[in-house]
Amino acid sequence: MIERYPRIRIHSEAGSVLVRDGLTIRFFMHHSHQEFAPTLVAALDAFIQAVGPQTLAWYPDMEGDWRRLDDRCWEHTRKELLESRSPYITLANRPDGAADFQFEYTGVSHDETGPFDEPGRACDARFWLSTEFLEQHGPGHVRDLAMKLGATLPFHSGYTSLSINALHQLLGVTRHVRRVCFRYPGMDVLNDSVYRSIGTRVPGAYWLTFLGQPVLGELGGVAGLRSRLSSPGTTVQQLEGDRAVVTLGEWPQAGNVEAGEGLPAYRELARVLEPWLYHDTSSVYNQDFPPEDKLRWERRFLD
Repeated sequence: MIERYPRIRIHSEAGSVLVRDGLTIRFFMHHSHQEFAPTLVAALDAFIQAVGPQTLAWYPDMEGDWRRLDDRCWEHTRKELLESRSPYITLANRPDGAADFQFEYTGVSHDETGPFDEPGRACDARFWLSTEFLEQHGPGHVRDLAMKLGATLPFHSGYTSLSINALHQLLGVTRHVRRVCFRYPGMDVLNDSVYRSIGTRVPGAYWLTFLGQPVLGELGGVAGLRSRLSSPGTTVQQLEGDRAVVTLGEWPQAGNVEAGEGLPAYRELARVLEPWLYHDTSSVYNQDFPPEDKLRWERRFLD
């Protein structure tokens, strides 16, 4: 056990990591991708600068097989981000198992919609960091990186959180995640498909919770939000563009239900945000994380 959070490693029979502890920085933009494509590339460049230019060295091809990134592939990736109306990009530091560092982006176009597309679709940018990166550089450095990425992107909501990073596409992996997550409520396991319907709502209460419009305005702005939060260590900072970030203490916390660590600051923020919190209404049934558990997870700081 690491002092500040659990070390989670679940391996396959072949030895690759299927589930691991990590840190996620994530932003949702209820815009068409083409409205801010250059700033998304700038955010990716900032992330690469932070983790090292050779770190994101792999990408999956059209068949899902991992390939090494070379100069030609980098050029293609940047062109895709700048010119495609709805790009989907994944870059990672390793091809074998859950990555230590990863960038994943799903872009949407509100001008080109299909018969099953929901009006709440949002572009979704995810940046994975290892917990070793957090330990090495400290929470202030990670917070500065999240703030830099947030300043670049026109987000409506976002967060930075300890997370359980996993290869959910593999059979049985989600079952492993479900067994662990309820013990550590501060570790994010938000559904990958949340971008399909989140709109301008808020995904939850996290170590860093980024709020944009219209939610921040409906909360009474920074002053109104600040007046509702009284937990020690909680701060509310005004950001450009009528946005804000709520920080719950110096370090992100995982919590531990079995040890009685209920994360009261996270509960307080969740209660304040409750009218605007995202709820997954998808009818897709997952036996490894059934609807009653999914709802229980969404409301872990409320019930």
